[in-house]
Amino acid sequence: MILHRPADTRGTTSLDWLYSRHTFSFGAYQDAQAMGFGPLRVINDDIVQPGQGFGEHPHRDMEIMTWVLEGGLKHGDSLGNLQELRPGELQMMTAGRGIRHSEFNASDSEQVHFLQIWIVPRESGAEPRYAQRSFAAEDRANRWQWLAVDDRETEGFKGDPMPVAQAVRVLVTDLEPGSTLDYDFEEGRIGWLHVARGGLTVADLSLKSGDAIGLRDESSLVITATEPTQALLFDLAD
Repeated sequence: MILHRPADTRGTTSLDWLYSRHTFSFGAYQDAQAMGFGPLRVINDDIVQPGQGFGEHPHRDMEIMTWVLEGGLKHGDSLGNLQELRPGELQMMTAGRGIRHSEFNASDSEQVHFLQIWIVPRESGAEPRYAQRSFAAEDRANRWQWLAVDDRETEGFKGDPMPVAQAVRVLVTDLEPGSTLDYDFEEGRIGWLHVARGGLTVADLSLKSGDAIGLRDESSLVITATEPTQALLFDLAD
């Protein structure tokens, strides 16, 4: 079964400094048919204007990933971390029993565009932690690059993916037009494919930036880029 989630059906937050599209229910946008997919709870596609951002606010019991598509994002938190995140770097924050953080556009002249992803952890009340890692662009050119994997199975994955406290594997690819890439799912796993930018085809579907599909009871996925494309794949325990 393939569930199609077109970009223009997502929820929207539109402010003078923020434009955000919500793949799943978030904040004021609530849709009983879009409460997440397995342990994947949030994909927010955020554009923040120069010099603006989210002031310090709390989180708890969530694995929070941030992947920048354009610009720079300045992060600060109650653990004492102060970092700038750029394209090709993944930020991983375990909110655990409680953490406070802020996120601001690092530029006074250019917007920042990023995806923020929330995954429900397998256990609540964990020790809060923060990490950030750079991933080489050449390692995702027309192939899958491992970004994050279940912290119980980190051995054997290329590229030193980041650990996440859930039965999740997160991959990314940059595809040239006409390039085809496949992925096989283990029995009992489900998948969510998010097109970050560009366009591709899956079976008889044509997907563009912001579109997504969910996969259940599918043994494999085959995608073909129709233009320069970046896509993220979430391989999830059902």
